[in-house]
Amino acid sequence: MRQKIGLLLCCILLCSTVFGQTHRRARHFYKSAQENWHNWHKSEAYRKMLRSIKKEPHSPNAYSQLGEWYYTQQKFSDAAKIFSDASLKCPNGRNYFARPLAKSLLAAGMPDSALKIINPRMGGKDAAAWNKLRDQAWFIQNAYRNMHADWPVNLGARINSKYAELYPVLTSDSNTIYFTRRVNNMDEDIFLAHDDSCGEWLHPDNMGTPPNTISHEEGQFITADGHYLFFARNDNRTDNGWAAGGFDLFMAYRLAVDSEWSIPQTFGGTINTPAYEGMPCVSPDNRTLYFVSDRSGGYGGLDIWMSRFENSRWQLPVNAGPVVNTAGDETSPFIGLDNKTLLFTSNGHPGLGGTDIFISRKINDLTWGKVENAGYPINTAFNEQSSWIVASGKKLYFASDRQGPPGNYDIYETSVSSEMQPDPISFFKGIIYDSILQQPLNFAAIYLMNARNGDTIYTFQSNRGDGSFLMPLSMNIEYAMHTTHIGYTDVKDTFTFDRPYTYDPYVHNVAMLADDYKEPIHDSLLATIHFDINKVELTNADVAAIVKGIDPFLLERDYILYVNAYTDNTGTPMLNEELSNKRAQQVASVLIKLGVSETSITARGWGEANAIAPNDTEEGQKKNRRVEVRLRR
Repeated sequence: MRQKIGLLLCCILLCSTVFGQTHRRARHFYKSAQENWHNWHKSEAYRKMLRSIKKEPHSPNAYSQLGEWYYTQQKFSDAAKIFSDASLKCPNGRNYFARPLAKSLLAAGMPDSALKIINPRMGGKDAAAWNKLRDQAWFIQNAYRNMHADWPVNLGARINSKYAELYPVLTSDSNTIYFTRRVNNMDEDIFLAHDDSCGEWLHPDNMGTPPNTISHEEGQFITADGHYLFFARNDNRTDNGWAAGGFDLFMAYRLAVDSEWSIPQTFGGTINTPAYEGMPCVSPDNRTLYFVSDRSGGYGGLDIWMSRFENSRWQLPVNAGPVVNTAGDETSPFIGLDNKTLLFTSNGHPGLGGTDIFISRKINDLTWGKVENAGYPINTAFNEQSSWIVASGKKLYFASDRQGPPGNYDIYETSVSSEMQPDPISFFKGIIYDSILQQPLNFAAIYLMNARNGDTIYTFQSNRGDGSFLMPLSMNIEYAMHTTHIGYTDVKDTFTFDRPYTYDPYVHNVAMLADDYKEPIHDSLLATIHFDINKVELTNADVAAIVKGIDPFLLERDYILYVNAYTDNTGTPMLNEELSNKRAQQVASVLIKLGVSETSITARGWGEANAIAPNDTEEGQKKNRRVEVRLRR
């Protein structure tokens, strides 16, 4: 008997020693795996954590950590297997690991298996969270049943690299693609590539300076006419430390589609704030700016905001509203050439996992229709974002990290279903020119209206340098076109598109005849005020000049005062129009304070129009930066 008791005690001591060594070895592998993970040795971390599980197969800690690692690195099937094993082997594992297992199964594309775990828990604890998982499972099932006909195709090594490529943008003729590349996974720059006429892309080139700098430049947008470039740049600070945030919006301009870009200029305080502003997109008429910001007044994290260019300036932005924006993040807006179809990225609307691409249709300027998921396999359990539909409406470009690792995006292309396509458009282009001198007229105002009801559809402006315009217009509408330019007789036309002119634009040049008007004796220049670059403030001498000019006429009433403001050609046309308008309003306010009736004053900023001296010298530019006060009786 004593021998049996002694043998039993030896076995107990031996087992305790073995179990103790097993626990120590498990903790050793667990700690070693953590160290490898923090040192970015992920493969070794996975291996060590599996060793820890093997040594201690009933402890939940290693399962939890490894499953989390697999999930965050988008190894969803591996995560599901680990959580499934944990459910079977760990004490109370079926309850403890139920939710991470269900989430992993959904991300791995197995909604039926996920529902077997979700349904028994619908009425119990954390019912709201389980309801959300059930809804997502149903959504994924439906997406698989109604999957898109074509599978997205990676653009390949000519465009995509070992670094992240995002924000694809194509020109109106689809012959050039612009995108953002995260060079060395650190510096974001804008790149472009041209097609090779055989359906492939040539090797991309860095756009260089401008617009790229040592800071990050990302989320670029090229307007339909090819003259404006909008993008976001980070590390922006001003002397006072608050007038610019970490990411702000910039824009640049070029005289022709084959000329150099101007030095980019910031949008200023109306648009940019100390918060994040980025991912710009502009409507086809270049008059509505869509962008992303986390400024106050939104619905969650990052929201989509809009600003209109009216009265020669960008107006205070308004939120796109709760139909589009959620408590999550909404990013990467794209407005179709029909000016109705909005594509954007969200992690707040029901989706397949990660960030998905969504679509909504504009009802009016501030109201959006029901948001729809773009569906599978455009969207997946991975992250999809920054979408772009070409002018024909039949091809979609977007970025996805579906080939991993997380955040290492590539650009893909796929066909667009008829339900997702914007309304068909035609391109309408031409040149505004002086019919006598046969010279282009810059900054002519072009108003497009519905000829049947008189509603203004678009307001364009002929481009600086070549007097050209390019407009994407919806079909089967009778348009009335009204073209105006200072010093010229207005021109009015009507036309209708009965077929698409997408890659072969409809050409309509507008010849304008100079006014025969000659200044009468009583049409007088009262004052000319000159301004320094980017300044709008009036000096005491400027006010004195205005007083001197208007003083002899203050007791009269039968006249009109024209306050016309002009700029030089530095900067971009949009900003110059806004700047000249501010100067005109400054002079007008002085005249009103002097007793001139507001109804007797016509004040307008004309931007770079009507230059009186060459802009290739500082002296000439100074002469052109002026406000003229003219009296007509």
